[in-house]
Amino acid sequence: MKVNWFIVAIFVAIIIAYFLPQGNEILPLTTIIDIGIGLIFFFYGLKLSPSEFKAGLKNYQSHLIIQLTTFVVFPVLALACLPLFEEGTSSQLWIALFFFATLPSTVSSSVVMVSIAKGNIPTAIFNASLSGLIGIFATPLWLGIFLQNSTNFEFGNVLLKLFLQIILPLIAGLFFQKIVGDFVQKHGKKFGLIDKSTIILIIYSSFSNSFTSSIFQTVSVGDLLKLFGLIVLYFFIIYYGLNALCNALNFDVEDKIATQFCGTKKSLVHGSVMVKVIFGGAAATGLLLLPIMLFHSLQLIVIAYFAEGYRKRKI
Repeated sequence: MKVNWFIVAIFVAIIIAYFLPQGNEILPLTTIIDIGIGLIFFFYGLKLSPSEFKAGLKNYQSHLIIQLTTFVVFPVLALACLPLFEEGTSSQLWIALFFFATLPSTVSSSVVMVSIAKGNIPTAIFNASLSGLIGIFATPLWLGIFLQNSTNFEFGNVLLKLFLQIILPLIAGLFFQKIVGDFVQKHGKKFGLIDKSTIILIIYSSFSNSFTSSIFQTVSVGDLLKLFGLIVLYFFIIYYGLNALCNALNFDVEDKIATQFCGTKKSLVHGSVMVKVIFGGAAATGLLLLPIMLFHSLQLIVIAYFAEGYRKRKI
């Protein structure tokens, strides 16, 4: 397997944040990150393809299973884990786990992995794109239901921030799609650097705040290991659960691949953006990003392994 330099850069950013957390004071990172978030969703709007949506629309069984898994099964599993945390909904670790569980699926990596495994690519494209759109509303809605009374979460303010920083740029991207959409698609890798650079800055800024505020000193090694264990358990419960369901519904292999790969993914891009929009500069933002960072690394490694196994099958 090739080295994923984006994952390496994430952990380098955390190390730099530990030894040099003053970046937020030296540079206007808040402004830079806000602009970066707007650009991420502007380009997302530019790349949304109506024709690809239409091509994937017919496979309604896969769509329903993937979206229910992403936005219902994942959060319900997090709620089932609540008794494992003594402080309940006030526990920062459980909030981090629940926040991760409410996030949408990835876009690019889902489609790439389904493509490698020779699965149903139109279904993957449709669900990855749809999941990102649903997540703009589903993530804050879930958080609003369970965190309104236990944190400083204000649903109205969050919706306003989401509208200004995510929805407006997305609409602008859709509006300008016919003008510059093809150009952005052609130079997708170059524009993708903006996404990744913004995420790296968000991670650096978030962990700088957490290290400066000594938030990680309040979490024991045992609790961190428990969190990691739950993340690993999460992945395999969802992956093999979807495998059993697809077999029960007699899905063909291509649809099964798309359902398993899209249904198990969670988006680090949306997680990084949402943590800034919803929680702002809170001291615990680094901790809140920890589950999705761990899961992101795990899903890339394990799904790549499964994708290679599917790719070698005889068709």
